[in-house]
Amino acid sequence: MDASAAPLREAWYYAAPSARLRRGGVLARKMLGEPVLLGRDDAGDVFALRDICPHRGMPLSAGAFNGQEIECCYHGWRFGRDGRCTAIPSLVSGQRFDLAAVSVPRYAACEVQGNIWVFFGEDATTAPPPPVLDSFAPAAAPRLIETMRFDSMIDHAVIGLMDPAHGPYVHRAWWWRTRRSAHEKAKTFAPAPFGFTMQRHAPSSNSRAYRLLLGGNVETEISFRLPSVRIELIWAGRYAIANLTALTPVDDQTTDVNHCIYWTAPWLSALRPILRPYVRAFLRQDATIMERQQQGLRFNPVLSLIDDADTQARWYYRLKREYQRAGAERRPFANPVEARTLRWRS
Repeated sequence: MDASAAPLREAWYYAAPSARLRRGGVLARKMLGEPVLLGRDDAGDVFALRDICPHRGMPLSAGAFNGQEIECCYHGWRFGRDGRCTAIPSLVSGQRFDLAAVSVPRYAACEVQGNIWVFFGEDATTAPPPPVLDSFAPAAAPRLIETMRFDSMIDHAVIGLMDPAHGPYVHRAWWWRTRRSAHEKAKTFAPAPFGFTMQRHAPSSNSRAYRLLLGGNVETEISFRLPSVRIELIWAGRYAIANLTALTPVDDQTTDVNHCIYWTAPWLSALRPILRPYVRAFLRQDATIMERQQQGLRFNPVLSLIDDADTQARWYYRLKREYQRAGAERRPFANPVEARTLRWRS
């Protein structure tokens, strides 16, 4: 296992649903231990700045934004969407000060299918791009979004995201699966860009929710991509559902789990008030087990990963190390994952 708990910086991370950032509005976020200001200008474009005024350290999100410039609430210093200082009201005639000498660090930001992503590195062109769901229109937006904060560092949260064996113990419920439903499974995996994919297959017989929502002839495909994105695509005839789960490190010991659900089946929109409590219950089960895990992890125990149930976790650490090495050596990323069939009981 990788001893480093630091998240990858040369990566895009989920910041917020697009719908929560109106024109002329701002949102304050903490991501990778840094204060981030998200904004949407009058033209509808999103941007991201470090949420600290370089004058006296005041959060810029506490100030006012007119759709073009943000004004610090402490002394009225103003900054453009690119972070450059545009005005210092306390200056008087004859006082010389180069405004270009003052700026707020800016992060790359973009919107993809109804979600806002922020890049923390130096060169976004070499990083895994924000995910695009090919089964949905470019302008598609999530029909249901839930975010839950986990008391867990990013690596353990990611491993929990891809862990195939915890279901009968953590997610026991009449509407999902029971402990007695556990049985042997075999899934085929293949390398994918910056990650791996569990290839398209019929879902497990103990996954009742799929049958309840979509009926028979259901197929699913699950993929993982660096730095911390899981996508589950589900098809039933001409209808599709996508579960996009993106993990964002808040700090060294806290992670936001953002779960976005897309669908093309029209009847599911009417069921949204019913579906939301189940989604929250599912996330809460994972959050609770992560909290309990911290009681043991604080003693820094030696951890063991086994084949085949923990192979995806092993792949994650190998992917992460290779990505770091490729960046340090300025060479293309070489996916260390090899195609194979994994077997486990759950």
